[in-house]
Amino acid sequence: MSHQVHAFEPPERFVAGTVGAPGERTFFLQARGGGRLVSVALEKVQVSLLAEKLEELLTEAQRRFGVQLPEPTVSVGDNGPLDTPVDEEFRVGTLGLAFDVDTATVVIEAIATGEGEAEVELGGPEDDDEEDADDDEEPDETLDRLRVRLTPEATREFIERARRVVNAGRPPCPLCGQPLDPAGHLCPRHNGYHR
Repeated sequence: MSHQVHAFEPPERFVAGTVGAPGERTFFLQARGGGRLVSVALEKVQVSLLAEKLEELLTEAQRRFGVQLPEPTVSVGDNGPLDTPVDEEFRVGTLGLAFDVDTATVVIEAIATGEGEAEVELGGPEDDDEEDADDDEEPDETLDRLRVRLTPEATREFIERARRVVNAGRPPCPLCGQPLDPAGHLCPRHNGYHR
């Protein structure tokens, strides 16, 4: 079976979102553009890590290359649900990030799970002028991947939304910090009694 690269450079929309009730949510990255819609599933922790690493990447790009970053906005941004149908193209194993200095864009690659474990690889800000020496170290080429190229503004919006999505799950228990189920939960601080 040949692998597919779903490239959106740039996408019309690229968001993190969830399907399902709190506690049973499935997390997705979804890209739309040119009449195509691609959804890939990933873990909550990967979404959280991706937002964190993208923030670091933007800060680094500003520090090293003087890239003008958009001010963090208070605008609500894209809060719409995922576009339907949400058909899982693949489950994400590795997330790769890079900054393309020539175009001042952020490149995000979500690569299907292979044999390895889930991880986020940070290819730091890169000058593409040097010969592409990093091609030798590409992760397994036989894996499907989703590649998007975003402006710093779009990246910032993605980060804001990803954080909202991650935090929109079950509220934490004020006593133990574990997620509260609508039906209450067994709080270790309460010796196992429901609140």
